Amino acid sequence: MSIGFWLSLFLVSCSAALAVVFISGWVVPRRAVGEASVFHDRQDVPIFLFDEDRLIDASDAGRALLAGSRLRGSAMARFLAWAAPRFPGLEEALASLPEKGRVSIQARNQDPTLLRAEWRGGLRRIEITDLNRDVQATTVDTLTRRAVEDELSNLRRIADAAPLAIWSEGPDSRVTWANAAYMALLSRHDAAAELGSWPVPRLFMMHGQQPRQRQALTLGQTQHWFDCHMIDDGQTRFNYAVPADDVMQAEQALRSFVQTLTKTFAQLPIGLAIFDAQRKLQLFNPALTDLTGLPVGFLSARPALFAFLDAMRERQMIPEPRDYKTWRAKMAALEESAVEGSYDETWTLLNGATYQVSGRPHPEGALALLIRDVSDDMQRARRARAETELSQAVIEAMDEAIVVFSATGDLLVSNAAYANLWGHDPRTSLEAVDIAGLAAKWRGQTGPAAVWTLAEAFALAPAPRESWTSEVLLKDGRRLAGRFMPLPGGATLCGFRDLSHRTEIRPPDAPPGAEIPFTRAAVG
Repeated sequence: MSIGFWLSLFLVSCSAALAVVFISGWVVPRRAVGEASVFHDRQDVPIFLFDEDRLIDASDAGRALLAGSRLRGSAMARFLAWAAPRFPGLEEALASLPEKGRVSIQARNQDPTLLRAEWRGGLRRIEITDLNRDVQATTVDTLTRRAVEDELSNLRRIADAAPLAIWSEGPDSRVTWANAAYMALLSRHDAAAELGSWPVPRLFMMHGQQPRQRQALTLGQTQHWFDCHMIDDGQTRFNYAVPADDVMQAEQALRSFVQTLTKTFAQLPIGLAIFDAQRKLQLFNPALTDLTGLPVGFLSARPALFAFLDAMRERQMIPEPRDYKTWRAKMAALEESAVEGSYDETWTLLNGATYQVSGRPHPEGALALLIRDVSDDMQRARRARAETELSQAVIEAMDEAIVVFSATGDLLVSNAAYANLWGHDPRTSLEAVDIAGLAAKWRGQTGPAAVWTLAEAFALAPAPRESWTSEVLLKDGRRLAGRFMPLPGGATLCGFRDLSHRTEIRPPDAPPGAEIPFTRAAVG
């Protein structure tokens, strides 16, 4: 054979070898992938085959695990939503898999679960193994497993049906689980664009370790309020966000109402102190500080009722009894009477001021104290009483018999001279006395006389009126001079004087008891 034949045979052999090598290099990995995707009889073990974020294949258990995720987005994102909180450093380990080829990660908190990841022909094969599975397989029967799964499913439905957002956070403050209400809030939030990634954003930033915090959340263009409750067991924080819009509106309405009341009460000259059912001061107005002398800082600290009264006593703003025990008993009676709505007293203080103090019950056991400075009223009343007594004394000192009638004809004033002249004292009568009743008595001692009819008409006549005088003879022979004068406010003064001791020229034919013609004089 020639050299050319052997050279041709060599080239053909080399080409065939290269073809075998190329075909084997392409087929073997894909065959391995094909074998991995079958998973043989391991359908009850979560196994996944990922091409980047796309799921190529999964076991039955793996598909069930992904189906339980409520996260939108790629299969890898849904897998990380379940696995990242359980296996520390998972995302970093999967990113380094092309370099390392194989990684194993033990679950947190001594969980006997192991995650194995392998790099196969550009694909990520992930298998999750329960290290105690063989032991559990011999101790947990099918019925028990089904009961546990049913209970887990029921708890998931309960959590998703809850009308409040519920979520958990790991030690790194990342969201590890969230219910449907939380995801619904997230879809309305500005962070909804990150809904397909893991971990999902935190909507509520809990500050410090306070177990209860009120936070605002902007959804769209509207701000909503939530009462956030946190429970930390040292490994996981469980959080609950209860909608509080109605509570905020009610509190805002209450604050506005209280502010309105405060502004209204601030204009009152009466001191107001409202104590709650526990007898703590809840509301007061500026007039209270002016009347009691108590500092605003003390009142703002919401003192108890007896602390409030003790402070007033120290400033001598309460009538001082003989001993403290008596005073405390009196203050206890004040509280009891105020609750019944019957407390109303006048306090005369050492500084000369006079306070009128009233206690009134309020709903739900509250108590209101009203303190009013009536010093001016008391002084005016004393002054009016003194003036009345003085006026009465002046009238009593007059020799002329005086009676004064109101605009309606009722008797207002009479003096002792009147009682002596006419033989009766209207001041001692228990019945109402008026001009008609007295005119009848006058007419009985003089006989028929036109002057009494005129006097009645004059006392009841509207303004303007003119004063006038007249004389009349009594049946006993005495001669009286009478004057009738209008007073301010429609009142009428009637004055009588005995003229019997005077010498007068009488008509010779005037019978006893006849009246002497009267004269009239204009007044004012």
